[in-house]
Amino acid sequence: MDLVSYNANGKSCPILPRAVKSVPYAALALWCALPVAQSYAETLPALHVGHSKTSEHLKAGTPPPGVLPVSEQHKTAQAKHTQQQRMDVATGKTEAVTVHAAFNSARARIAPNLGAVAYRMGQAQINTTPGGENAAFNQVLLRMPGVVMDSFGEEHVRGEHGGLTYRINGVLLPEGLNGFGQELDTRIIDSVTLMTGTLPAQFGFRTAGIVDVTAKSGSSLKNREISLYGGSYNSFNPSFQVGGSKGQWEYFVSGSFNRNNIGIENPTPAFRATHDVTEQGKAFGYASYHFDDTSRLSLLTSVSDANFEIPNAAGLPKLYAIQNVADVHSQDVNDRQNEQNYYVVLSYQKTGNRLNYQISPYFRYGGIHYTPDPVRDMVFQGVAEKENNTFTTGGLQFDASYEALKTHTIRFGVLGQYTSEKLWTRTDVLPVDEAGFQTSSHPTSIQDNSGNWAAEAGAYLQDEWKLLKGVTLNYGVRYDRFEASFDHEGQASPRANLVWEVDRSTTVHFGYSRYFAPPTAQYIGQSTLLKFAGTTNSPENFNATATKVERSNYFDIGLSHRFAQGLSITVDGFYKQARNLGDLGQFGRAVILTPFSYRTGKVYGAEFGGNYHYKGLTVFGNFSFVNTAAKDVNSAQYQFPADELAYIRTHAIKLDHEGEFTSSAGASYGWTGNKAYVDFLYGYGLRSGFANTEKQPSYHIINIGYEHTFKNIRPLKGLKLRVDVMNLFDERYQIRNGSGLGVFMSQYGQRRAGYLTAVIQF
Repeated sequence: MDLVSYNANGKSCPILPRAVKSVPYAALALWCALPVAQSYAETLPALHVGHSKTSEHLKAGTPPPGVLPVSEQHKTAQAKHTQQQRMDVATGKTEAVTVHAAFNSARARIAPNLGAVAYRMGQAQINTTPGGENAAFNQVLLRMPGVVMDSFGEEHVRGEHGGLTYRINGVLLPEGLNGFGQELDTRIIDSVTLMTGTLPAQFGFRTAGIVDVTAKSGSSLKNREISLYGGSYNSFNPSFQVGGSKGQWEYFVSGSFNRNNIGIENPTPAFRATHDVTEQGKAFGYASYHFDDTSRLSLLTSVSDANFEIPNAAGLPKLYAIQNVADVHSQDVNDRQNEQNYYVVLSYQKTGNRLNYQISPYFRYGGIHYTPDPVRDMVFQGVAEKENNTFTTGGLQFDASYEALKTHTIRFGVLGQYTSEKLWTRTDVLPVDEAGFQTSSHPTSIQDNSGNWAAEAGAYLQDEWKLLKGVTLNYGVRYDRFEASFDHEGQASPRANLVWEVDRSTTVHFGYSRYFAPPTAQYIGQSTLLKFAGTTNSPENFNATATKVERSNYFDIGLSHRFAQGLSITVDGFYKQARNLGDLGQFGRAVILTPFSYRTGKVYGAEFGGNYHYKGLTVFGNFSFVNTAAKDVNSAQYQFPADELAYIRTHAIKLDHEGEFTSSAGASYGWTGNKAYVDFLYGYGLRSGFANTEKQPSYHIINIGYEHTFKNIRPLKGLKLRVDVMNLFDERYQIRNGSGLGVFMSQYGQRRAGYLTAVIQF
């Protein structure tokens, strides 16, 4: 994609038809391209990208479809910013920024959206999310169309449970364990894009959506920052950000600590949960070295360690008698869970006139450690299980693009990774008779050590073919292979997207993708289940069929239109038909999600996104509808009661995570040194009851906030003060009631809460 834009006087800059070869040439690219690009990014709550013709629109003097026009106020600011950049170029201050921008542009050419549905949020919109950079990462995603809120910090995209691929700077982040710790820290994000629909061939395995994060860099961080955030629920969250560049080096480091009394959703409607303290530490680091203006080496690394108390409900009945145990109460149960995640990614990127490529080895370790209350768990559940579940993943990703002809861009790549999963458990149980009645008050311990391995490999080849003016066909094929200790499968998957730019304001796209989505490497065999026969931890059946790879056909059609008055809209519809439809469930007090599947299933729906921008006012609104159907549980059947299994075998049921109707909306207004916002979330339709035949009530939450920036406070470069009020009208809403397939406990949403933030820039 050519870097091209307009200067402060509205005159076009030269088109740069080749890779940047020198720092002065790169500086010209920055001076011409970045002001408009930054203005678009910072004013977009959600960006719909149909194809990769941004440069053509800029060349014509208009932003691409779905991008909001720059207001007169922003044009003035842009002109001042451009003049400053010109002065910086003269003094050599923007060399690192320029080279960084050129590399990012080249990386975007390797893996563009090309017909997929994409919604993008920059830092300006993230800042109007309740809590701003202190918000949990899932709260950012919930402001995008088609994303449904669930408990444990989960989000569901287009009727899928899990199945998201996370990428940082274009590199796959290996999948971890399914806990509830949000390891990605919002404050590291420069921008985030959610891609859904019929994905191009370079995206495989986890295809419910691609969460593509562009991390902050030393060049993008204008100031070093220390932030203090706290308020309701005894919240205390200090953090820092440091970045810079020197010569050919560039770095960015952030870290945070978070302690509060609402680590997991409250199982009761009370304002405060019992036993719900969490302490979480996170750190992220980025460093890059530019060998020259065409090649760089970058390193990403992240560490997260989180401790959670499992919240309790008072007044639960005592189900079992334990010898020498006096009177105990359920509100005193002391179950705890620790989650750890570590990853490192090394990337080498080379950009040339026609060939661009990036090669990235990566490694990740993750673990969930659950510690029960050995006495009280036995009294109230009859089971007290200590678990250590770990994942270790290593892999290599290679992606490249080659401009073969003016009308053809070839893209190709490979991905391979190996995962080792280990599960160690020590379970205290009681013996029972055939009717399930306790026969002894002396617990016994059963220890089990098991593990799985999985190897995933994929290769793709695709062609971006400009058929006619304004019409692009992106077609390709990928082959994936899944080899595991419990399964062996492969598939060739064709993909095709047709994008028609009707005019400068309207784009229509239609696509088809064949998907191959393996399960996580978590499998409990029958030999483990048989150890618990005749105990309080015995399942109703011992059928432990391994989960197979989900294979699906996916169709998507959509339209985006930009009105002259500053309004942009997107409308999109999708349909998925699947075999071995994958799902996840929590089947015990430990918050570890277990995969299972249905023999057949389908998901379809539609979503709408709109945004409006005028001067300092930004308004966005999203609405989505989804419908699901699944039949016959065909793996991990031991997790389910016999009557539900029999019903699902002959009836198509709803998936428990079907958020039938979901909406998010917000408005923000900024003026000199100030910004105020109002934010709204609505959801209805998560399932409950026998075989998911019932629905959870709807919820509608309103949040507000205000921020003021003080400048010229020497020796500081800036001071920001912010206040957020969440759930302004203190709505008591239940996310889960403890029933439904794979749902173990009840959860309620957060009550009204107030938070203060102070950000010191120096």
